[in-house]
Amino acid sequence: MSSEEKLMSQKKPAFPVNKKLSFYLKRHSRTIQIPIFYDDLLRFQGAVSVFDKHDNDTLWVRVYYNEFEQEEIDLSLKKVYNILYSNGSDASIKHLNIDAIDFCTFGNSQPFRIKVRNILNDNYTYFYVKKTDSSRIYGLELEDILSPYNLNFLVYKNTLIEEHISGIPGDIFIKDYLDDCLDVEKAQIAKEFVKFNERCMIRLLGDMRSYNYVIIPTHDFENVVYKIRPIDFDQQCFEGKFKVYYPQFFKENLKMVQLVSSKLTSESIEQYKLEERSIVSKRILGSRSRLNRLLTAMKSDNISTPEKIKQLKAEIFEFTGDINFRDSDGMGEILHSALSFVLRNYEDVSMKSIIQQQQKIY
Repeated sequence: MSSEEKLMSQKKPAFPVNKKLSFYLKRHSRTIQIPIFYDDLLRFQGAVSVFDKHDNDTLWVRVYYNEFEQEEIDLSLKKVYNILYSNGSDASIKHLNIDAIDFCTFGNSQPFRIKVRNILNDNYTYFYVKKTDSSRIYGLELEDILSPYNLNFLVYKNTLIEEHISGIPGDIFIKDYLDDCLDVEKAQIAKEFVKFNERCMIRLLGDMRSYNYVIIPTHDFENVVYKIRPIDFDQQCFEGKFKVYYPQFFKENLKMVQLVSSKLTSESIEQYKLEERSIVSKRILGSRSRLNRLLTAMKSDNISTPEKIKQLKAEIFEFTGDINFRDSDGMGEILHSALSFVLRNYEDVSMKSIIQQQQKIY
């Protein structure tokens, strides 16, 4: 077991939503009354293991309830689906069926995965029901603001509803698909991993082992384009070791790191890092008011331990030399310092570039 894995082996507590975060969620339409809670789904009568197509145990179990509760729970979950994906109207409920309610016995959040099928055409969609955890909520919201992807979720009291992020789990992709990719595709995947690695580090999203992100292939003319998205946000600004926020340091990602080394030059790697920092900086500038409101809530919140906060700010200060990290009081201030550091560097480089262009003109 690596030092990173030993560090992650300690169970992370769930942190309650404070008043400022609650106000933020209401302001941005992230909270709405729902007809069922996470604790309601825990009252299952029994369960059977779920196996994949190769008969491997997925560590999910399919749960079932007594006849009276099953009918009530199914109806409530259909309503939640309509609230999350539609306008909340009950008009289409008669066309929906809850095909499965699965419970994850592995991991920190122990979510329920709900499979909803449209009986008119057999199309299906998943969503997740989890326990509310403020650090996870910060992770979801930062993903929506700072990444290339929108993310839909709802919070009500002790329950968090998350949309499903489609894609091939990273561990399965690495094991079953990566070797069969064309060389040009492998180079593109290597580029995306560099950018993904940089994005996670900038916004302090930890524990991106291969089973905590997905690979999304998209056909573009004659090529297949691959993107990487995180699917687990439990470790947003929690751990104290800076390395935990770099996907490249987990042994589960070794094959991706080797791919980067074999397909990209050091100059290309630096170019893609710079590109990602620039893109994140533009997103910061484009969502500054919303991001500042989120960071204000985060600064007032307790989402880690004093020991981890002390360790992280010391390690990032050593890495950057920026005294703002050394003087940060909590994870919210550390993240604020990190985003400010990236933005300052982007603006300094942009200004130098403008001056250089003007000098060429005149």
